[in-house]
Amino acid sequence: MAEPKPMITFEDFAKVDLRVAKVLAAEPHPNADKLLKLQLDDGSGTPRQICAGIRANYSPEELVGKSIIIVANLAPRNLRGEESRGMLLAASDMPKDAAAADPHAPRRVVILTPASDIPPGSIVS
Repeated sequence: MAEPKPMITFEDFAKVDLRVAKVLAAEPHPNADKLLKLQLDDGSGTPRQICAGIRANYSPEELVGKSIIIVANLAPRNLRGEESRGMLLAASDMPKDAAAADPHAPRRVVILTPASDIPPGSIVS
């Protein structure tokens, strides 16, 4: 089990903009073995690209058409030459550092999705 993170205030949590996004396209990141590059419809009318470290758990074909939950207001980052404008939410049964310490330990990663159909851009609260 992962160690709990420090307590935050409600005001800190309220700054996080969680949204529903639909995966329009997915492909392996050209410069990183663990990353997938996703093109998303986030409801804004402008496609959004994110990079996610889920390549060991999902194929690009599994993701296209899937609705996911993203952190929409995360500052953009350059991940091995590709801009990532957000982060998808996923659950794991093992912390990343524990999996890195024991490469033979299976780490399960599950993308968080809405329980029923809802349009891209919908607010998660």
